[in-house]
Amino acid sequence: MPGGRLTHDDRRQIASWLAEGLGYAEIARRLGRPTSTISREVARNRAPGGYLADRAQQVAGQRARRRRPAAQEGEPPAGEEPSAREFVARFAALLAGTGLPRMPARVFSCLLVSEAGSLTSAELVRRLKVSPASVSKAIGYLEGMGLVRRARDSGRRERYVIDDDVWLRAFETDTGAHAEVAAAARHGIEIFGAGTPAGARLGRMAGFFAWIHEQMNGSGLTDAAMHDGLTVLAALVHAARPLTVTDLATALGWPARRAGTALDAISRRPARTDPLVVVRTGRGAYAVTPRSDRLSSAQRAALGAGARSARDKPDQHPQS
Repeated sequence: MPGGRLTHDDRRQIASWLAEGLGYAEIARRLGRPTSTISREVARNRAPGGYLADRAQQVAGQRARRRRPAAQEGEPPAGEEPSAREFVARFAALLAGTGLPRMPARVFSCLLVSEAGSLTSAELVRRLKVSPASVSKAIGYLEGMGLVRRARDSGRRERYVIDDDVWLRAFETDTGAHAEVAAAARHGIEIFGAGTPAGARLGRMAGFFAWIHEQMNGSGLTDAAMHDGLTVLAALVHAARPLTVTDLATALGWPARRAGTALDAISRRPARTDPLVVVRTGRGAYAVTPRSDRLSSAQRAALGAGARSARDKPDQHPQS
């Protein structure tokens, strides 16, 4: 934990990396600590046999017991302190595993378990034993994600607040981002071409993020436009040829606007038509084709060769 006390695991890592010949700066980078923290730790605990993690941990424990600092304002009560701090550390590590940077994860976890759901910068500094600059930077990051907001208390001090609807707002932010990633990936396919390796990778990416967006938004097949879209898909498969909006409307007995809306619905939700996709051909017609990312170029070539072989194979039926 940047700025906090080194843990037993940290010390084991230091001992291992020293044995591998790594320098203090590299060890500090890997642990997310200042280089001075590592140099002091090694100098303070260097023994005839070198730096020993277990011995260093034992000495650190003895120093902590001698100090026995009194609980400060804003910290958990002494009886709850070890379990509360342990939970914050573990929960922050889990959040960091999802991609949230380590310091914002620690600040967010600390705010999450505070009684009022809010703390001042000074309280966060004392609880996490980090610098005000680290707290400020972490708060800025969390604000950008919509996870934290600033407020003033009765003493006009600035507080950092987690609202009760924080998960809903974070959820909405994520689903919007997923849709944007899917749209950007589909645009990339147009640039690089669906048949290229880059296009295939972008196609898989677009399908994945579109699927996540639809699942998280709860967009199901009960949606009337999407239901019509699947009917249009079935019509195009059955016809086995490109059809215009007018062709589809006439065949299905719908107004042209309804057929157009249905086509738009399945175009915007490609995950719902997987492994097929509706494409626009010449003269305003639409056709169905397999998604480019479902088959590799080698698989398509093998299937094409198999189809040609079947067509070229002589008739094996006996002559009458």
